[in-house]
Amino acid sequence: MRKGLTMSQKKSWIGVMFVVPWFLGFVFLFAIPLYESLVYSFNNLTVALSGFDTKFAGLKFYEEIFYKHPTFNRVLMDSIVSLLVNIPSIVIFSLFAASLLNQKFRGRVLARAIFFLPVLLATNLLSIEQSSDLASVAQTVTGGVDGTGFTSSELETLMLQSGFGSELTSYITGSVNRIYEIISHSGVQILVFLAGLQSVSPSLYEAAKIEGATGYEAFWKITFPMVSPLILTNIVYTVIDSYNYNKLSVLINETAFKALNFSLSAAMSWVYFIVTSIILLILVRAVSTKVFYHD
Repeated sequence: MRKGLTMSQKKSWIGVMFVVPWFLGFVFLFAIPLYESLVYSFNNLTVALSGFDTKFAGLKFYEEIFYKHPTFNRVLMDSIVSLLVNIPSIVIFSLFAASLLNQKFRGRVLARAIFFLPVLLATNLLSIEQSSDLASVAQTVTGGVDGTGFTSSELETLMLQSGFGSELTSYITGSVNRIYEIISHSGVQILVFLAGLQSVSPSLYEAAKIEGATGYEAFWKITFPMVSPLILTNIVYTVIDSYNYNKLSVLINETAFKALNFSLSAAMSWVYFIVTSIILLILVRAVSTKVFYHD
């Protein structure tokens, strides 16, 4: 008599079903352009009647971006540093915002929609963010033109007097100055954390409350471990999402579609892809050892 699938096998097949649409999309939409960009990075392209003709150039374009290009090395380092600095700020803010939005209060559906709006309006928001009007608003909120607001320097002084280290203080004040950037890139992460928080069994909190645990203890002993797999997920998403808004992506786009140097642009893309993959691998290996999975 034929046996049915076990629960573990059913879960495995459900996972496969979720992966299949991505796999088909990769094969039919991304695999060929990815291969062509790799070919372009090693060849000179010339326009011909049939499209593009390629002539093998070896590592010429890779040598050019590292040794001859006036801005690539600096922009690459700036993008990497900005990414590494923003990851903790975005993840911590997302978890904090999701914890607040998970509370029961009137109008929480509207509040959740407001936090997700920057994702839907990302392009417009970033263009507005760079305008002088928003810059003046940010200055008024964080410092005040006339010096009457709570400035970042005052926050830094307060934290130093409270015993915080200088490096931690500098990081927190820098995050406050970048608050609009952090909020605009936290929409998806907030939703991921919110979904995770809503999946935590209320019985765990009830048992902790009976045992006399405080809200602070419940967060670190229940909430944080239960959502730790999502911290890893959001770190990966934040790294991938950085492709959409950093200065290096702008440089690559301008090199390809303004300077019409597709080979040089392809070489830049592959260097950035390799560097980001290495960073992502290191982060995943470091964080995955601390992740708690509840069966």
